[in-house]
Amino acid sequence: MARRSAVGRGRDTAVVEETAAPGRALASSADPWDLPERGRGRPGGGSRGGGRWGGSGGRWWVWVGRAVLWALIIVILVNGVRAPFERFTSDDTPSGGATASKTPKNAGFPTSAAGAFALQFANVYLNFDQKTAPAREAQLRSFLPDGADAQYGWNGVGKMQVQSVQVAGVDARDASNATVTLLARTTDRWLRLTVPVYADRSGSLVVSARPALLPPPAKAQLPQDGIQDRDTSLETELQPFLGTFFQEYANGNQAALSRFSNGTTIAGLAKTVVFVQVKEVVAPKGPEGSRTVTATVVWQPAGGGGGELEQSYQLAMVKKGTTWLVQDIRGTTQPDAS
Repeated sequence: MARRSAVGRGRDTAVVEETAAPGRALASSADPWDLPERGRGRPGGGSRGGGRWGGSGGRWWVWVGRAVLWALIIVILVNGVRAPFERFTSDDTPSGGATASKTPKNAGFPTSAAGAFALQFANVYLNFDQKTAPAREAQLRSFLPDGADAQYGWNGVGKMQVQSVQVAGVDARDASNATVTLLARTTDRWLRLTVPVYADRSGSLVVSARPALLPPPAKAQLPQDGIQDRDTSLETELQPFLGTFFQEYANGNQAALSRFSNGTTIAGLAKTVVFVQVKEVVAPKGPEGSRTVTATVVWQPAGGGGGELEQSYQLAMVKKGTTWLVQDIRGTTQPDAS
């Protein structure tokens, strides 16, 4: 049995008696001073307060761990905000190489000038006669590249003549190259001609390759639905009103037309036609105070020798009291309106 003095260990410290097993006296001491896991310092360790460990030696690891954790949270937040912002700005305001990819390839091509240039070229190209071949050759030089075939593919035999040529569209492939599509009318048929045009940086133009004939645009089929729900009572009511209105519309009498309009200025046809009749009025059901109707009108062109034309008009009507007035008149956009 060993006995340890309680001096210096306080009132609550009792004498500890222990019996060490043989061979384990040094290894298994029950003295709490020898158990660091219970917060005790080792004997002779020189720790403050009778050998107690204050914990300050490991507290800095806690602060290091907190700093690392906050740094990780900040990185996650920053990346979470930045990723969608970068996707948004990359779509709207790309930088570097992305800017070039977003720029239209046809930016800078002189579309209007190329259309007019190809139109003038086609009027020479599509009209030829072996009797006037030298004149055609001279006119083509203004449109063709140097060294090109003088007649640009024509063998110098026969003749061809078109009545009219119009620009149908310009397909710019990049800032320098485009294909101009033209519609040309001969005596008995339509032709579609594509003309390749090259434009340099100064704005000069040249026909860059031989043109090509393509089939004319196909004829579209109109929808067959038409106006299913018609207001027949309103159509009957408007028939005499529109008859008087179109008679004044043919004469172009501004004072008379003002009585039929809802404060808007309607210019007439100034006696270029003679009114015959309003053949049909089509009015869909709708609001009581306003309606858009379609009227088929029969005209005799002035000096036409009695010939007649049926034409369709779209009229925006408003009701003032019991009287209908014309707010606007234009050509119809309703397929097979009447």
